Amino acid sequence: MAAKDFVSLVISAILTAGLYAIMSYGLALIYGVMKIINLAHAGVIMLSAYMTFWLVTAYHLNPFLAPLIVMPTFFLVGLAMQQIFIRPIAGAPPISSLLLLFGVWLIMQNVAYLIFSGDTRSIFTEYTLLTIKVADIPLSLNRLIVFAVGIVVLVALQLFLSRTYPGRAIRALAADSEAASLVGINTGRISMLAFGLGISLAALAGSLMSLIYTFDPDFGRSHLLKSFCIVVLGGLESIIGVALGSLVLALVEAFSVIWLRAALQDFVSFALLVLVLLVMPNGLIGLIRRQTR
Repeated sequence: MAAKDFVSLVISAILTAGLYAIMSYGLALIYGVMKIINLAHAGVIMLSAYMTFWLVTAYHLNPFLAPLIVMPTFFLVGLAMQQIFIRPIAGAPPISSLLLLFGVWLIMQNVAYLIFSGDTRSIFTEYTLLTIKVADIPLSLNRLIVFAVGIVVLVALQLFLSRTYPGRAIRALAADSEAASLVGINTGRISMLAFGLGISLAALAGSLMSLIYTFDPDFGRSHLLKSFCIVVLGGLESIIGVALGSLVLALVEAFSVIWLRAALQDFVSFALLVLVLLVMPNGLIGLIRRQTR
């Protein structure tokens, strides 16, 4: 492989990692706080893509401004979901929330089929085909912006979780819910906040992904499975781990194309998931912590 092709492949993987991280932050946050695997994550990604499509086509909104409307809307949706679906089954076996949220995902999907039909949609703007050349390597403007958003979200999440009272309360609840309750943290309110924030992050991912991929009511399924791989690879509850896991997965997928067909990228993702569960079940962050002791 020529040096230019190698550099181009690495840069492409890094830009893809930014997108993977955005679509996985919400899943990791909800699991970390509530120990719930949110299968409705895929449905939120899909519906937020359609909402972005509607805002751009009906109101001619700049697609990069759409998340400013999409995220608050789905934050409220997340608060409602937590109260309607999650709160009543608090303390139930994990399979209850898993099946319930799977059902919510199917409802979202079928509602989208009823409203939008099964036609494939896409958002085409003047930015879609625009590229910027860096050292003779063409880079998609859309992907550069998505990567920049991923970095901003990572920094903002870290600051929120470490510097604010709600953020520290979320971390305390993730570490030990009983101890958090004993020191006066309103665990119900913080759980609702975490769930709403996780849903709004999934909506941000869907809004940005609609600018890069075509989508239909089944959109989000393969991305949900990749998010599972990333969250497990990153160590289940670590936001930094999610960013690191996203980079590793994107690099593995990019270089696997050299030896395998591009259609087998999903196979590579799931093979990596199985390998991580067998070799380092605590993820990369757990491995790094063991090595630094």
